Amino acid sequence: MNDFPTASKPPRKPARRRLEVCVISDVHLGTYGCHAPELLRYLKSVRPRVLVLNGDIVDIWQFSKNYWPPAHMRVVRYLAGLAAKGTRIHYLTGNHDELLRKFAGTRLGALRIDNKLVLDLPHGKTWLFHGDVFDVTMRHSRWLARLGGHGYDLLILLNRLVNWGLVRLGRPRVALSKAVKDRVKSAVSLVSDFEQTAAAIAADKGYRYVACGHIHCPEIKPLTTAQGEVGYLNSGDWVENLTALEYTAEAGWQLYHYHLDPRMQHPAPAHPTEPDEAEAAADAPPAELLAGLLREMGVE
Repeated sequence: MNDFPTASKPPRKPARRRLEVCVISDVHLGTYGCHAPELLRYLKSVRPRVLVLNGDIVDIWQFSKNYWPPAHMRVVRYLAGLAAKGTRIHYLTGNHDELLRKFAGTRLGALRIDNKLVLDLPHGKTWLFHGDVFDVTMRHSRWLARLGGHGYDLLILLNRLVNWGLVRLGRPRVALSKAVKDRVKSAVSLVSDFEQTAAAIAADKGYRYVACGHIHCPEIKPLTTAQGEVGYLNSGDWVENLTALEYTAEAGWQLYHYHLDPRMQHPAPAHPTEPDEAEAAADAPPAELLAGLLREMGVE
């Protein structure tokens, strides 16, 4: 009988789900409402051939040098690492990161910046863009949209505080902003108009699917237009809903919900014997971070 303790093997990391396409949008890095740790955990659970960042990934509108946590930098570094390893990443600009629109057509290794994208998939051509072009407020009252963005951020902060208390009391979480939107008829009407407009234009262009973000309303549904039926897709956000769009040749387009994923309902496994150097580097000075990101993307 061996009385000496045997070294236990570190737990094996679960296999990543292989995807043809993964679409995320409305992450709003740089704001208090962003769920960066959850997003990073999700990204590490999948292996997409193509990753589409469909707008408002970094919130330039509300960006402050006083708030950029290491968790947000870890997401940026991880995305840069994916590009360095050959994952095709399409960054489609949104309204909160509209300053990047001047760089449309720019390629940095496997990363490309554009305003829109068409993917020719086995289930049909899919037209992807952020969707703020259909927002009446964005087109005619940009200052009001910016003001609304700050109010939304405050509501999300309040929502986090409320949910913290509810969890401690053993009660289910609530989504305050969703409740507000659902109770305001004009907001419901705007969402419906947004969806129908996107579908109608996609049908006119001959696309089978249209995929947007912007309105923070995750959805997959068929919409009837004058030109026929179009599949409307919305990837939601990583502020309230924590959702993404996933595509495989076998299942077609599917809507992913972080809170409904059984694997995400348990604390993230710790791997103390396998330190993540890239994550640790997220606390480095800005100049070192930038140099590291450029190296990861193959830009010297």
